Amino acid sequence: MRVLQNIIRHTAIVSAIFLLGIATGCSKPADKPASSAASSSASTQSQSASKLGDLSEFRTIAADVSALVEKNDLAGAKARIKDLETAWDSAEAGIKPRAASDWHVLDKAIDRALDALRANSPQQSDCKARMDELMKAFDSMQAKA
Repeated sequence: MRVLQNIIRHTAIVSAIFLLGIATGCSKPADKPASSAASSSASTQSQSASKLGDLSEFRTIAADVSALVEKNDLAGAKARIKDLETAWDSAEAGIKPRAASDWHVLDKAIDRALDALRANSPQQSDCKARMDELMKAFDSMQAKA
């Protein structure tokens, strides 16, 4: 029951953040003060913006999963990637229409990473390869911006 509550809470938070971004017409995270945004706006936008908008939240979760895979903590990685799946699925309606083909590239990479970590007997090398592909997919979306 507690896991379900955590998932619901996380989904509500992600949805609220996403809806705030849509309502204000901004893909910049709301927690960054304007002064720091002005000083590093060009580099921040080129690092996190894409045709799909700001993917930094998703990439951060993927980086966490990659770090866990590197440590061979596949159980921890499997648990953390669930956060990515939930956040990605919750944001689909707002992100996918912006660039459907790019969304599908990332969605497939996420699915492959999920499959590797959820295998009956997950292998670190396979999980690492899928996470490397996912990170490259995120990076390629940022490069397209």
